[in-house]
Order: sequence, then C-alpha cells, then structure tokens
Amino acid sequence: MSNEPEPPRDVLKADFTSTGMSNAVRGEPIEILLVEDSPDDADLTVDVLREGRIHNRVTVIEDGVEAMAYLRREGRHATALRPDLILLDLNLPKKNGREVLAEIKQDPELRRIPVVVMTSSDDEKDILAAYDLYVNCYVTKPVDLNQFIAVVRSIEKFWLSIVKLPAA
Repeated sequence: MSNEPEPPRDVLKADFTSTGMSNAVRGEPIEILLVEDSPDDADLTVDVLREGRIHNRVTVIEDGVEAMAYLRREGRHATALRPDLILLDLNLPKKNGREVLAEIKQDPELRRIPVVVMTSSDDEKDILAAYDLYVNCYVTKPVDLNQFIAVVRSIEKFWLSIVKLPAA
C-alpha cells in the first residue's frame, strides 16, 4: 500500500479537461465512484482496488441522493471528477440503487459510464430489474472475506484492464 495521504472519501480535486481519450490512455488514474453505505464493505473494496495493478482513485459516496449530486456536480460536488466506472450497491439510504441506476441511464451525460451493481442481493427480481435498467454488470457480494476480495479483484481486472472505457 502507498504511503501517500488518502483524499477525503467523497471530495476530490477536479480537472474537467477532456481530450476524448480515457484516463488510462492519458496515463491518469481511473476514476471510480463507489456508492456503498456499509463502511466495512466500502473500506475493503477501496483497499483491494488501491492494492491493484491499475492506478485508480476511488471516491466513496454513502447514499443515492448524494451519489446523484456528485454525478451531476451539484453543491459541494461542483468540482467532482467524472467517474470512469461506478460500483453501485442496491440497498442505499435516501434513494435506492435501482433509482440511482435509472437516473444514470436516463441522463445523456451519464449513461455511457459503466455501472457495476455490487450488492448482497441474489434475488432474481433484483437481477432482472437491474438489467432492465441497463446495468452493465451485476455482481453478488460474497459473505466470505477471501471470496469478496477475489470478486473485487476480478471486477478490477475486467473493467480496468480488459474493457476499453469511454472517455470521462
């Protein structure tokens, strides 16, 4: 792990210049928005992503209303960076993950950002509802710690190493 100080969980310095290339192509860190209300799951996910091979910067938001404010750069998030990837829990306070997903996919400015639902629910209705709302991937969070770490590493490898992400 790096000895660099960590940025605040939900506020980062922003640079809105876009060259039409993804951050990875420009040599900049991949911006990941993690929308997760469980501090334990959020901390573990951030730790695993920071230990990975891909240089990334993770912003953690704990509820759906704040996630949409961040994505729309409203209020205290006016200088927020546009994420390259969103990891979204379904069971969130204030506005649930399905509502957040629907708003993201209906917004022409946000709809191309890949969204990976990471949730404890393996209910078929939740899975179908997420795909009906155009989620890019649905992952059930394992209860076992080692399996959880393996899942996050798999997400990192696939979405940050294999997939070509659109420019932020």
